[in-house]
Amino acid sequence: MTALSRLAKRWGLQTSSFLFFVSAGIVVVFAALTIAFVEPMGNAFGAASTWLLTNLGWFYIFGVSVFLLFLIYLAISRWGRVRLSEEDEGPEHSDKAWFAMLFAAGIGTILMFWAVAEPVNHFANPPRAGVEPSSIEAAREAMGFTLYHFGLHTWTIFTLPGLAFAYFIHKRRLPPRVSSMFQPFLGEKIHGPIGRAIDVVAIVGTVLGVAVSIGLGTLQINAGLSELLGISESAGAQIIIIAVVTGVAILSVAAGLNRGIKVLSNINILVAIGLLLFVLITGPTLVMIKGTVESAGTYLFMLPDLMFWNDTFHDTGWQGSWTVFYWAWTITWSPFVGIFIAKISKGRTIRQFITGVLGLPTLFTIVWFGIFGMGVFDIEMNGDGGLVERVVDQGDIPGAMFEFLTNFPLATLTSFVGIVLVAVFFITSMDSAGLVLDTMTNGHEDPAPTKQRVFWTFSVGLVAAALLIASGDEGLSVLQDFITVVGLPFFVLGFLMMGNMLRALKEDAGELPPLQTRRWLRVLPPEEWMRRRRAGTAEDAVMVPEPVAGTEPEYTDDPFDLSSDPHNDDTEHSEKSAKE
Repeated sequence: MTALSRLAKRWGLQTSSFLFFVSAGIVVVFAALTIAFVEPMGNAFGAASTWLLTNLGWFYIFGVSVFLLFLIYLAISRWGRVRLSEEDEGPEHSDKAWFAMLFAAGIGTILMFWAVAEPVNHFANPPRAGVEPSSIEAAREAMGFTLYHFGLHTWTIFTLPGLAFAYFIHKRRLPPRVSSMFQPFLGEKIHGPIGRAIDVVAIVGTVLGVAVSIGLGTLQINAGLSELLGISESAGAQIIIIAVVTGVAILSVAAGLNRGIKVLSNINILVAIGLLLFVLITGPTLVMIKGTVESAGTYLFMLPDLMFWNDTFHDTGWQGSWTVFYWAWTITWSPFVGIFIAKISKGRTIRQFITGVLGLPTLFTIVWFGIFGMGVFDIEMNGDGGLVERVVDQGDIPGAMFEFLTNFPLATLTSFVGIVLVAVFFITSMDSAGLVLDTMTNGHEDPAPTKQRVFWTFSVGLVAAALLIASGDEGLSVLQDFITVVGLPFFVLGFLMMGNMLRALKEDAGELPPLQTRRWLRVLPPEEWMRRRRAGTAEDAVMVPEPVAGTEPEYTDDPFDLSSDPHNDDTEHSEKSAKE
């Protein structure tokens, strides 16, 4: 027994001692260095971000578009029929509950933060040359770019790892870790140094990525409280906000998935829809409806061009501040959101998974941004204006939503509802992250000591506070620099993920239609397997990935050769016809 194992036993932990203590140590040291050396840390990430944006910004943009094309291929191919479960089990959650949970955990906070801020920014400062600011063409392009950032591409970043997790966790019964997605190439080495390194990077990167979102949400809550109650927008106020929200998130994560996260998600999505309908009914309703439909068409028309657009000729640097930042930020969420989506998606086919996770949230995003975006343009072009001045000229992006709501009835009440929405959205993000981070370190989804989930939830709040202290008055720009750097290794893992996914599908199907796939024994990390073996509860679990005997497929070099397929009812008939 190692020193780390003895320490874990003394503290009553049931987890991988190496992953837990190494990842936790890196997180704590990072937070301490960030607070102690504010300026050097900020300068270091600023310099690294500048280099990446100049030399590798294209890689971020290229990567997400390739991921999207890969997912579309899987959905329409024969692999789309594969069910993400050991047997032909149906989904565990209804479509309504499934959508609410994946939406709240994945993008709820982002929608509240950018619903007004992004359209008004692109309206006042069009991304592409030749478009007159604050014009009708600027409004159209603003919606096209906004939906590009929050539509299919954002959800692609969540869907790819979510699908890989779902396959390897539910089909091959591997541990719920990022390293499990590399089992086709690494084999049992997923438990070795390479696998552990992958998992440490994923765990630490997830903590940092979620912390950035908490930081942005805190800035927005602070802006709303300043609008309503006159509370100063300061580091002290933001630390208090983080402390309160982290405390509520800890209570939620201690309650578990069904009693905490699921209930909060369902309530919050209903409140968000309520706010959306209020804006639609009390605003220029017809303009918003027509504009939303038109924006959907603009998005689909612009999408093929934007997917690989790198601003090569003008090189204004705009994409670094917007597109690259979004992709880098979102991909740091991908391990956490991916495992969470995989957990709630057991029993769905690959085709159902891809179309659901890509399609449903994207449709909601089009409606959400369509209504708020059209409201922005109506205020600026036909109303009293003021949004461009506050959000763009003064740079008050966190206050954009609250400035927008002052143009509607019951502004104080709706602003309060907006604050609550942001708070609950990132409470669900924090408690979901705490649950998933604990699952990743444990290597299994069975009940574990609550203190472990509480620690990871607390660690997200701690890093968020450290980042806000380090960012000072620069706020958003420092967070952008930081997350751009952290996102790079995740893109590299994404390309490797696609190769592993294809190889696993081909191995398990034997390249023979119909898709009768082999089954796998449940795999536990070595420490957990040894602990359960000593306790006599290991049952049929194994340490080394191993298929169930007798379920191996018959392989052939020709995927269309049906002669050796025992399940093809037409084989005997074909042979008889040939003789005749």
